Amino acid sequence: MKVTFVHPSIGRRPGENYMRTWQMESLPIAALAHLTPDDVEIQFFDDRMEPIDFDAPTDLVAIPIETYTAKRAYQIASTYRAKGIPVVMGGFHATLMPDEVAQYAEAVVIGEAESAWADVIDDARHGTLKPVYKGYDRGSLDNVHFDRSVFKGKRYLPLGLVETGRGCRFPCEFCAIQAFFGQTHRRRPVDKIVAELEQIKHEKRLFFFVDDNFAGSIPKAQELAEAIAPVNIRWVTQMSVDAAHNEEFVATLARSGCRGVLIGFESLERDTLRAMGKKFNTMGGGYANALANLRKYGIRIYGTFIFGYGTETAETFENAYDFAMDNDFFLAAFNHLTPFPGTPLYKRLKDNGQLHYDAWWLNDAYSYNTLPFDTGGMSGEEITQRCVQARKKFYSIPGMMKRGFDKLNRGDFTMMRAFFLINYLHRQEVNKRHMLPFGDPNWSGELLKVA
Repeated sequence: MKVTFVHPSIGRRPGENYMRTWQMESLPIAALAHLTPDDVEIQFFDDRMEPIDFDAPTDLVAIPIETYTAKRAYQIASTYRAKGIPVVMGGFHATLMPDEVAQYAEAVVIGEAESAWADVIDDARHGTLKPVYKGYDRGSLDNVHFDRSVFKGKRYLPLGLVETGRGCRFPCEFCAIQAFFGQTHRRRPVDKIVAELEQIKHEKRLFFFVDDNFAGSIPKAQELAEAIAPVNIRWVTQMSVDAAHNEEFVATLARSGCRGVLIGFESLERDTLRAMGKKFNTMGGGYANALANLRKYGIRIYGTFIFGYGTETAETFENAYDFAMDNDFFLAAFNHLTPFPGTPLYKRLKDNGQLHYDAWWLNDAYSYNTLPFDTGGMSGEEITQRCVQARKKFYSIPGMMKRGFDKLNRGDFTMMRAFFLINYLHRQEVNKRHMLPFGDPNWSGELLKVA
């Protein structure tokens, strides 16, 4: 038996080759590859950076699907299914929109796939695939492992991805993570994380702990940080800003090799944060104390901001940009609000009649960077324009130089080198992703629905 894994891209721009050579590895693929029996042959195509060989023989195609990649995933699935090859889909979008996904695949995995994959493979062997497989609800992460051999020969970013936990306990209105995991947070066993890092630490110079919120449990995160300190690696992660008020915790992160954190500031306005369900961002006296702690211990910041709650003015964008520049953020994202299906935000906008179209991710009129809803305030077009302007200024040559030679950002040679490389790549992305169509407009097939 042969299984083909495919990681779909967001889309393509007509007349332009958008095969990027700087993507991050796909850990969900590596997790499923590890769970696949040794007597099953595996091949993997990453649609973001290489063409898919649809003529290569295979018995089953497995596609992880997110909302942004749904349209392209259905095109890929239809191409295989037209050849009589069954397709199984899983991931966030498959869990939050199972009825939609089931129209384009012989099987859908709802929830986390680890507990269901053995059944999928066994049924595929015998030609008895079921329409739906359900992973155990938030089971143990003791047996999560990754087969990174599937990445060989592909030009990914020189960044080692490691999963130490899943989920987040905070109820942010717009976040699909809390919808998928039910506001829970779980940690993999510390000894297994340390063993994994020891095994792969010589392969990369920098590691990214891909957790939705590394500080989902501060005591457990501190225990892990203390355990990995002897491994002697540099690493970055994502965490909520509340944890940065705990100076002892921040100091522990720094001693363990943490060099940067992605933090969702999202807004500088308290009323907007309350509407987002992020009132916790205002604790501890606000952002100033948290930022001071991170800077004191040499931890760089990737800050994110979201616009579209109907309260924006031109000053809102200027303040966010100034905040990121004044604090010399390593990176920053200025994004419009996106109503992902399954989130409280999506339900609210739909109930209020604010959505322009229900399945915006499949609508041909929608493209990357546009707002698929009426904000009740500033127009979607102006929000898009101001987000793009903020990105262009932030990643301008003067902007990069100012931030790059900040004492913190140049304080570590590896991180300083990474700063200019990653900022340059983000600078290129501002225009490349703007108004990018979802799916491949040049795809000439027909979306095949399950009979």
